[in-house]
Amino acid sequence: MKFFIDTANLDQIKEAQELGILDGVTTNPSLMAKEGITGANNILKHYVDICSIVDGDVSAEVIATDFEGMVKEGEALADLHPQIVVKVPMIKEGIKAIKYFSDKGIKTNCTLVFSVGQALLAAKAGASYVSPFIGRLDDISNDGLNLIDEIRLVYDNYGYETEILAASVRHTMHIVECAKLGADVITAPLSAIEGLLKHPLTDNGLAQFLADYKKGN
Repeated sequence: MKFFIDTANLDQIKEAQELGILDGVTTNPSLMAKEGITGANNILKHYVDICSIVDGDVSAEVIATDFEGMVKEGEALADLHPQIVVKVPMIKEGIKAIKYFSDKGIKTNCTLVFSVGQALLAAKAGASYVSPFIGRLDDISNDGLNLIDEIRLVYDNYGYETEILAASVRHTMHIVECAKLGADVITAPLSAIEGLLKHPLTDNGLAQFLADYKKGN
């Protein structure tokens, strides 16, 4: 399973990269704003800065909601850097844009996916990634992990190459459960990824090893 970090914070991206397990980055306008990145030129520069840190795909989201606007923005984003993946919303015009980009060899990430039907359309249109938002489904008392399971079944039934990118990951167990269900990618905050490192028995065992070492020296 690939690990993406969901942030626009360069320090956190560097920290995840240095850990040696980072495969890519996802961002969106909200994450950019959180880091104080505003204005079209600054946002475009920030995408390039992110690409200079990581080796894998970097999802950059279009703002337009019409086909022509998405195509214009998406082509400009794709021209920024070979690692850029154009992030397109799951709407009718978005599906048209994904098909257009797919035919042009431009990688896409279909975002804001909340149903199997939406994921099926994204795959049919040729999306490189589909992003089911599992945490947001959990927030409204739906089973976000079950959606991952259902999309995996449908994609395997028909051999779709679209990768399932589990998004809106809130905590470490989301990551573990997505791995069990066969998600191709998770995108998560650094805190959730680093949570995989932690176990009290590891801490206790290391403390005991060090204590025993000191006794013998």
